[in-house]
Amino acid sequence: MLRFGTTIALVVTIIAVAAASLVGSQTSPAGTVSPQWVITDLGTLGPGFTSCTGADINESGQVTGGCGTASGNGRAFLWRNGTMTGLRTLGELSSVAVRLNDHGQIVGTSLTPKPARRHAVLWQNGKIVDLGTLGGRSSNPRAISERGQVVGESFTASGKVHAFLWQHGKMTDLGTLGGGSSSAVAINERGQVVGSSLTTSGRTHAFMWQNGKMTDLGTLGRAYSDSAAVAINDRGQIIGDSFKPKVTQTGQHGHAFLWQNGRMNDLGTPGRAYSGSSAVAINERGQIVGTSATGDGGIGRRHLVLWRNGKITDLGTLGGGFYEAVAINERGQVIGNSVPAGSSVVHGFLWQNGRITDLGTLGGAESDASSINEHDQIVGVSNTAKGIRHAVLWTLQRQT
Repeated sequence: MLRFGTTIALVVTIIAVAAASLVGSQTSPAGTVSPQWVITDLGTLGPGFTSCTGADINESGQVTGGCGTASGNGRAFLWRNGTMTGLRTLGELSSVAVRLNDHGQIVGTSLTPKPARRHAVLWQNGKIVDLGTLGGRSSNPRAISERGQVVGESFTASGKVHAFLWQHGKMTDLGTLGGGSSSAVAINERGQVVGSSLTTSGRTHAFMWQNGKMTDLGTLGRAYSDSAAVAINDRGQIIGDSFKPKVTQTGQHGHAFLWQNGRMNDLGTPGRAYSGSSAVAINERGQIVGTSATGDGGIGRRHLVLWRNGKITDLGTLGGGFYEAVAINERGQVIGNSVPAGSSVVHGFLWQNGRITDLGTLGGAESDASSINEHDQIVGVSNTAKGIRHAVLWTLQRQT
């Protein structure tokens, strides 16, 4: 199963808040179009649902995500064999799915009956399991392993937010690095958990938790005051970012890191023209994908970058100035979202073998890729010609 990254800004925001309380197209540099990827509209859950988003896909081609209504409620779904099915809720109010594993176990959140509280839940074998909380009002899952272990964060009885591990029917508080809050974002098949926590000094540091102990991974040195982990593979390699004390409007002022063998290593940038870098995802081969910001003062001027075998490669853009990496699979295929040349909206893309493919849309302006498996299947969301957001599945059209 793939190793997904988590947006660093989201992780740091969680910690800070807690502390305070149709056919795709391959676009060549010349702009020619060569049909390769078929985009399938997964539809909606029926009347009343105005939009749907595909969040994750497993190796069997099962897709999960959520559909929303005009009133703001939503329902998690499982799509398989051409059929979208709504998943149970904890009170027929609202739910959303975020991840699933290769056994078809799905994690997400659902509102409880009165009083309405958002709880982490697990769907399996047609049933919904309330994972509960650490004593507080709500909990939120981030990832699930193939062993059915779930990690995320939950409010405690004292109103703090702590990282949790749910397994064998029990939610365990993973604690903090001495500060008031923490958040877990990823887990590998060895049961190692990574995330971020406030320290006693009030800084945010990346951590690894295993065998009942949370280890502070530190930062990249004195110039960097904070760090956040975003992903871990089964070899125990951890990626994330380490930040400088001040972040200005010139873009990224931190560096991506790889932690292995007890040491945090600076992954650097493609060159002096880049002001910073950010890691997003890692596969079992140790290939890392992320972004790097140019140092020309242009907000949002980010390029896709790939670290492999100790080298960093700038993979370019679709012609626009913005890139967002999302995931990398074991074949080295990278998905993300970018603004094409001459456009102001985002399209999902695939990078492989040195080429960037614009995945196109359902006829509308935008699309976003969110997950990829090992079988040339990508899931995400796209606007239709009427401007409605639908969950979509991109599949490679093989030549016969």
